[in-house]
Amino acid sequence: MLKDLFYIAPLLSVGIGAIVLMLLSPIKSLCLKKAGFLAVGFIAVGMIFNFYNFGKLYTYYPFEKSFNSMLIADTYSGYFSAILMMGAFLTLLIGMNYFEKNREFSKEFFSLFLFSLFGMMLLVHANELITAFIALEIASLSMYVMIGYQKAIERRVEASYRYLVLGSLAGAFFLFGSALVYAATNTTKLSQIGLFITQNIENDITVLIVGATMLFITFLFKIAAFPFQNWAIDVYDGAPYPVTAYMAATFKAAIFGFILRLVLIDFDILRDFWDELFFYIVIFTLVYGSFLAVIQNSLKRMLAASSMVHTGYLLIAFLSISVIGKNASSAIIFYLVAYFLSAIGAFGLLSYISSDDKVRVTYEDFRGFAHVRPYMAAMMSVFMLSLAGIPSTIGFIGKFYIFSGAIEAGYPILAILGILATFVSIYYYFRLIAIMYFYPSAKMQDVSPLKGMAPFLIGGITIAVIWGGVGNTLISYFPGVDFLIETAKLAYDSLFIAH
Repeated sequence: MLKDLFYIAPLLSVGIGAIVLMLLSPIKSLCLKKAGFLAVGFIAVGMIFNFYNFGKLYTYYPFEKSFNSMLIADTYSGYFSAILMMGAFLTLLIGMNYFEKNREFSKEFFSLFLFSLFGMMLLVHANELITAFIALEIASLSMYVMIGYQKAIERRVEASYRYLVLGSLAGAFFLFGSALVYAATNTTKLSQIGLFITQNIENDITVLIVGATMLFITFLFKIAAFPFQNWAIDVYDGAPYPVTAYMAATFKAAIFGFILRLVLIDFDILRDFWDELFFYIVIFTLVYGSFLAVIQNSLKRMLAASSMVHTGYLLIAFLSISVIGKNASSAIIFYLVAYFLSAIGAFGLLSYISSDDKVRVTYEDFRGFAHVRPYMAAMMSVFMLSLAGIPSTIGFIGKFYIFSGAIEAGYPILAILGILATFVSIYYYFRLIAIMYFYPSAKMQDVSPLKGMAPFLIGGITIAVIWGGVGNTLISYFPGVDFLIETAKLAYDSLFIAH
């Protein structure tokens, strides 16, 4: 009993925190800031429990008889839970200044935030399709409300409604796909579906393939891959900055966490049916995402469009799994960490300066920014360099693993296309750096000194991005890139202990 509770303690900590905050929200003495730090506290407790088993190889089914193995706690889910909780932790702390300055936010927002995190964590712990659907809907419904929380701003409500309608349609695809998988296999449990496919691969399994394809449609929509990407720019742009950071950096990791488990366990034998389709999806995602990023004048919309390009990079490794399963899967997990750090740093910085300085939306708004806020400009430059994949940043290491893996897997065309997309990205990322440093400000303004913990947290993320690029070359015994890669491979190995 205690052992079962211990393995799902991070999940319970976040879930209990969401309920507690919901019950405490009517108390007037609990101010917005205290509610925010209370949410941070529940996440921190979950991180402490999760840290105990981090880096260990294990697979365990908590309350196996009660839940019928619907939940799984393994190294893999622990790795992704660490990413998700760290993303939520940083989003709240960096965005605290933003929440206080924008009076539309209330204490209930933090309850919704924890419910969304609970859904994401439940998703990476799911060992069964209906459990995964419930987890996905908990996370998505909370996200719909958080996007439109500032209901006085019209574009917030529009973005929320757009995501609600299209997200509900994607959820319907997942549910119908799960029903078809159940109709074909008489089970929704991942390991049993995989066993059924192995035993019946020579028979007619068309219904199963159609159902699995519907699951993939939901996956492609949630990660904003072609041709399901048109919602992303408007929704990311319409959402509050902290919510945009949360969606771009954290929610995407949760989706990849579940679908990677699904592919490696359930649909390992069926991947050949989708390889050609994914080949063209990768091409169009990279090309169309690059085009959209180039034509944007809004910095927030540019980062939203560029997130599609990074989705394309991840899909390159996703396609390579059929040939180099362990290395490709590890590359995906590592790249999610690399993109997570760079994206949450960039969006977090924008969130901080938008609440504490004059509104900066377009590239032109950042003219001479380095002369006004030199430290902030330096940190933003590091994030842009990492997103562009420049050497000595963690983004470069992530792309190196993905492109080298694609060549090893027999997809040199995708590797070349990915490199070309990287060269194109230099234009829209370096454009911001050039404007910040080499163009004079139209009107120099006095700004208040940096305050709060957000600048220090963003500075810490900046150091992590650089440290991830230089690796262990400076201090050999300090955890670096090798540690992250080895832990990612350990997470992969844990998927097959009980299968």
